[in-house]
Amino acid sequence: MDHPTPTLRERIHKDLHSLRPAPNLLDYEARCASFRWEDARRLLDGLPQGGGLNMAHEAVDRHLLHGRGSKTAIRWIGKDGSRRDLDYAQLTAETARFANALRSLGVEAGERVFVLLGRVPELHVAVLGALKACCVVTPLFSAFGPEPIATRAGAADVRVVVTTPELYRRKLRGLRDRLPGLRHVILVGDAPCEGQGLQRWSELVEGASPVFAIPPTDPQSMALLHFTSGTTGRPKGAVHVHEAIVAHVVTGRDALDLHDDDVFWCTADPGWVTGTSYGILAPLVNGVTSVVVEAEFDAEAWYSVLERERVTVWYTAPTAIRMMMKLGAEVLHGHDLSALRFAASVGEPLNPEAVVWGLEAFGRPFHDNWWQTETGGIMIANFAALDVKPGSMGRPLPGIEAAIVRRTAAGGVEVVKTPMTDGELALKAPWPSMMRGYLHEEERYRKCFADGWYLTGDLAKRDEEGYYWFVGRGDDVIKSAGHLIGPFEVESALLEHPAVAEAGVIGKPDPVAGETVKAFVALKPGWDAGEALRRELLGHARTRLGAAVAPKEIDFRTGLPRTRSGKIMRRLLKARELGLPEGDLSTLEEDAA
Repeated sequence: MDHPTPTLRERIHKDLHSLRPAPNLLDYEARCASFRWEDARRLLDGLPQGGGLNMAHEAVDRHLLHGRGSKTAIRWIGKDGSRRDLDYAQLTAETARFANALRSLGVEAGERVFVLLGRVPELHVAVLGALKACCVVTPLFSAFGPEPIATRAGAADVRVVVTTPELYRRKLRGLRDRLPGLRHVILVGDAPCEGQGLQRWSELVEGASPVFAIPPTDPQSMALLHFTSGTTGRPKGAVHVHEAIVAHVVTGRDALDLHDDDVFWCTADPGWVTGTSYGILAPLVNGVTSVVVEAEFDAEAWYSVLERERVTVWYTAPTAIRMMMKLGAEVLHGHDLSALRFAASVGEPLNPEAVVWGLEAFGRPFHDNWWQTETGGIMIANFAALDVKPGSMGRPLPGIEAAIVRRTAAGGVEVVKTPMTDGELALKAPWPSMMRGYLHEEERYRKCFADGWYLTGDLAKRDEEGYYWFVGRGDDVIKSAGHLIGPFEVESALLEHPAVAEAGVIGKPDPVAGETVKAFVALKPGWDAGEALRRELLGHARTRLGAAVAPKEIDFRTGLPRTRSGKIMRRLLKARELGLPEGDLSTLEEDAA
């Protein structure tokens, strides 16, 4: 991928260095040199009298001790336009009620609590209240069907599920015989629902005491269990501990540049790790006001939220950005988005065109960053005070050592020193938010590490300035006639064409070349799929990439299969193209083509 033109770099540089307030991370090199995780730990309070470290205490209760009780913690906007604000004092009381409610049911520390709700205030209360009670929490997508729920709940031996009467009837009631450990279902809402072990939130939680003494909490005790889908087999349960909150406070400040008076909006669903780490924990532990929008994506509605709520920091996904690009910047006309000073993206690599479009549409470039469910927090980012290189993941967070490595025949790794050479992205272990295991899969967990490095499975390269560039997942990379081709590079080139809204690229078996590149393309409104446009796109890609890398085939689609976190499911495109097993589809968007 080419670096941006000098004119563009100058525009981005000028924009970044006009930011007010000044970015938290001003001198990257100095911070990296002086950073120590034990110093970051001192940003937090810890439980009184040496009681350890509890995520919920750091995210909520401690703010009362620092005079922030009356500050708005959560600003909730319902689908019907209704609103509800919870300040830090109210959130402290409500989460204490939920923790007490769990205790009244006999739920013990370490037992699993699943939260199957849409983006409503009770979701935040349940997650944080369960953490106060030292339970292990798993937020689930409310759009999950019965089988994904059963798979995850069975693996975790769930004790409590918080959901709505409608979701219980549709998705959970028929699973009770398969989940013998499930003792209690707490229902949010007043719709009638009958069954064994059902409890009404309004009766159980609202009448509980608003005071709860968080018990001593070992920082290394399990707090969150996030399931991540692989290309085959059952979802993996990544174990995260209370100490992860140290990474959440630091990455919120440095990668997302959160300041005390910010209004922050993370658009991710808490059923995805970003929605938990950066939709719930990071903004609260940093004491900012967090906007929560119940409704799903709608560009015009989102622009209204940005304007009306005076959002200053916005964290969203590449899919949403591309959908906004598809509609054009004209939709923004008439909206005052002057409060917005920082916009970031995560979920899959952000194409360079989307970074540039952010500068044109919002007056701010989108700052891509990289991390995984397994890392628990942002590891590599484009920081507010550093130049953005469109298409790059950015540079490692202070405290994170990254490298490009090659696996050796002896089972170790060797670090690749030559700039812009492809290899596997690796992180030096450990760090506070690093997963501590895969649930019930110790051998699978051990295989993620070699010679002290966590091996991410992502292929990348590092340039001479220390910026990292995504190439592709190890199982996505295309091997054609001796070339290793990253699908992201091909997709980005196709997205440069004005007709293309989305692109997904796979390798298709070929008897001569091994694999050839095939692209699937969704078009913007006003463009007609046809042979003429197909030839034009093939020519555009060949000119942009060269004959060895450009796709040999292009198929048009009305939409591409994506996870609910926004990632294009290339392996599903490939499976359907080749008639292979489709694997785990639990995170597939229901409306994906």
